[in-house]
Amino acid sequence: MVGFAFAVAAVGAVSGAVSALGDGGGVSARPQVTRSPSLAPLPAVPTPSPTRASRAPSPSRTPASSPSPKPSPTQPPEAVSAALYRSPDSQVLDWIRDHPDDPRRPLIERRIADRPAAVWFTEYDPDQITGEVRQVTSAAAGEGRVPVLVPYAIPGRDCGGASQGGAPDLNAYDGWIRNFSAGLGRSPVIVILEPDAIAQSDCLSDGDRTARFASLAGAGRSIHAADPRARVYFDAGHSGWHDAEEMAALLRAAGAATSSDGIFTNVSNFRATADEVAFARRVLAALGGPSRLGAVIDTSRNGRGAPPDGQWCDPAGRALGRAPTTDTGEERIDAYLWVKLPGESDGCRGAAGTFSPDYAYDLAR
Repeated sequence: MVGFAFAVAAVGAVSGAVSALGDGGGVSARPQVTRSPSLAPLPAVPTPSPTRASRAPSPSRTPASSPSPKPSPTQPPEAVSAALYRSPDSQVLDWIRDHPDDPRRPLIERRIADRPAAVWFTEYDPDQITGEVRQVTSAAAGEGRVPVLVPYAIPGRDCGGASQGGAPDLNAYDGWIRNFSAGLGRSPVIVILEPDAIAQSDCLSDGDRTARFASLAGAGRSIHAADPRARVYFDAGHSGWHDAEEMAALLRAAGAATSSDGIFTNVSNFRATADEVAFARRVLAALGGPSRLGAVIDTSRNGRGAPPDGQWCDPAGRALGRAPTTDTGEERIDAYLWVKLPGESDGCRGAAGTFSPDYAYDLAR
């Protein structure tokens, strides 16, 4: 395993995430703040007001694929990450605070609300994004923890589907991502760069795809220049979507071998961890590039693997996956993360991106 170069000792958890991934569903939710470990405090900068909550777009869809043959354990381990940050601002925490006597509350709190999860930034807001990011990273640095951030504003997002939105054009996006980068500080941070932007790029013309990939490569460089301790991961879809060689070719065209620290898989999906580990290693081998490149896997809802019928929208019978951690014990697998927050609906158990206590409880049982 190529581990994170983070000297961390604190235990953290976060909640509130947005997701948008094809085939197997991505959902949307408001971006939330999470706190993560950092080795040194951020430079002295004013702490901005709390991040504006916003609803994330609804999920994208890609052709359904066959379910994973080997489901993960039904009950994920209770171990908590020693590196990742928990946001005080999320839909699940709002629900916990507002429902102190609900019988579902203890389980949802213990198994979901107390775990680290990603913070999504889904609005094209060039004048506010630096402060919004800095709010998260400065809070994380103050707790000695590492935040997981998801910039999600690429033009043509979701190929104009349910999660459409983003910047008006690539020039505007390039400015937005520079402003995003300016809020990172100098502490460790994990950046999940633009879910779907590479794996779902087949809806673009050749010229538009080339231009998008150039912007993604530039985004990776911008993030690293602003915060040399940031780790940036590029979109590799999941094991039921593109084959490893095809995915690696797309990643190579997007500059992943030179502008990233590796790849992410399974965001908002349900593919079994073992399948994603094997897939990620095949993609990395085909991608080439430095041996330091690793992978992170979204394990938030994959405790029973993919549903047998290929359902992506709040499918029944799913379960929480492995707890978020940067200590996976797996070669080239840098982290298991909760990029999609369990309980935030894909659009069937509730409005897309909103918290559904019934769905959360079903996943947590």
